[in-house]
Amino acid sequence: METEIVKIGFVKLGNIGISRIVDLLLDERADRVDIDVRVLGTGAKMTPENAADTSRLLDWDPDVVVITSPNAALPGPKSAREMVKEKGKPCIVISDAPAKKAVDKLKEGGFGYIIIPGDPMIGARREFLDPVEMSLFNADVLSVLSITGVAKLVQEEIDAVIEAIKKGEEVKLPQIIATAERAVERAKFSNPYAKAKAIAAYSMAEKVAELDVKGCFMMKNPEEYVPVVAAAHELLRAAAKLAFEAREMEKQTDSLVREPHSRTGAIMTKEKLMEKPSA
Repeated sequence: METEIVKIGFVKLGNIGISRIVDLLLDERADRVDIDVRVLGTGAKMTPENAADTSRLLDWDPDVVVITSPNAALPGPKSAREMVKEKGKPCIVISDAPAKKAVDKLKEGGFGYIIIPGDPMIGARREFLDPVEMSLFNADVLSVLSITGVAKLVQEEIDAVIEAIKKGEEVKLPQIIATAERAVERAKFSNPYAKAKAIAAYSMAEKVAELDVKGCFMMKNPEEYVPVVAAAHELLRAAAKLAFEAREMEKQTDSLVREPHSRTGAIMTKEKLMEKPSA
């Protein structure tokens, strides 16, 4: 049975970079008529107590639920997705590199997942991290994820689920680990040097995650861990700059691919700046 409007619920437990825009990726001009969206956010916290509010979103009776969080193996995210499962709703988990250890359990539970190793942990040491540094870090993460194809991958996979629900077809949930190469393919770079820069930028973001885990959990002396988390943030800044270089190369040849949504949710496409997008 076809559905005119698909209800999509987002549960944001804690924060990863893609959390900031994941719901907005589906309706960039705020004019889609085929979807309705609600978001439940718990700020920076992601305990089981925070996750309990997932029930409030489920009272809205969404057709599909997307849960974003750091480390989906932790008790809070696990509790949230189990609540969704109990309601019989399709559920997609979006998380970062530590969630790889939950992949087998996610498969066994019938959950979809998109794990993004290039969505790095922040340098959360009090001597280093303040609200401004946190904001700048997330801005750089979003630049890397947007330009290197991760944002496009997430949008396309959720859109595919929406389309299946609309048509009354079997819903096939994504089960993806977004490697650099897999993500960058979604960005559709025409210049091979731009593509190489994008792969490099994403790979740098993955290294940022390694450095911040080391600085936040494996080092005890501030004289050792402060330079490490600061280095991670500097590396991410460089990754964002490199990602923008890749995008600028596509602009210079007027070959930057843009794929806006139509009002009905269909994906339109264009390459030249002054041409109109077509379905």
